[in-house]
Amino acid sequence: MRIALGIATRGRPGILAEVLAELAQQTRPPDRILVCHVGPEDVADLPARHPEVLFLTAPAGLPRQRNAILDAAEDCDLVLFLDDDFLAAPAFLAAVEAVALARPDAVVLTGTVLADGAKGPGLSLAEGRAILAADSYDGGIADAVPHFNGYGCNMAFRMAPMRAHGIRVDEALPAYAWYEDIDVSRRLGAHGAILRLAGARGVHLGVKIGRTPGLKLGYSQVVNPVYLARKGSFPWSHALPSAGRHCLINLLRSARPEAHVDRWGRFRGNMLGVWELVTGRASPGRILEL
Repeated sequence: MRIALGIATRGRPGILAEVLAELAQQTRPPDRILVCHVGPEDVADLPARHPEVLFLTAPAGLPRQRNAILDAAEDCDLVLFLDDDFLAAPAFLAAVEAVALARPDAVVLTGTVLADGAKGPGLSLAEGRAILAADSYDGGIADAVPHFNGYGCNMAFRMAPMRAHGIRVDEALPAYAWYEDIDVSRRLGAHGAILRLAGARGVHLGVKIGRTPGLKLGYSQVVNPVYLARKGSFPWSHALPSAGRHCLINLLRSARPEAHVDRWGRFRGNMLGVWELVTGRASPGRILEL
């Protein structure tokens, strides 16, 4: 089995360098490492330091960059996408391969996130490495359970069904592309199993550099779930509660916002999204105009 590891990155060469260094510890190395960036400042001197990595360029936007990686990995059986701030435990790829071989019906594989800095102020490299070092998982490397979707910070796709059904990452979801992971994994999951792997373990640092501004993110939190529900990749029973939950959380926390979150900006984006849904103007691409 040929496994490509793909990383889409923008504006974070420092943390990307650390992630690439961590990948050297994989007990089952990737057959190819593909990094897709927008401009030379995104990778600094990393191409010279990592000749084993293929550096690609694509227009800005997570879906476009991930599609460029998929195009470059046509000769591979599996593509594992990692965020540029995700620290994978040494056995991560070995677990992905073990499950992919044991379960030929599995088309989407996502690992176990031990800690997710995206849900808080973010984790430092030292904290992330300490969490990995303290992990004492002793289960089977091929242990896996059904899951709703792949999580964008770490998700692997089987390439044969992607090619057979013409599945791509939706480029109508621009920039940070809120819920693009749900969309592509649910569409691919219609042709096989989506599994969460117990043995593929890692830490998502949730680095705040390069994140989407509050207004844009808030708009996406409302408009993108509805767009995906209309498209058929996200059930309405999930889409509407998701949009409503984010509106409520952003409103309630605007009074005493976390230092790392623009809650008022997000809520303003939420309300703009609701208004444009009512008036028929809503589109995921509108965040490029806000």
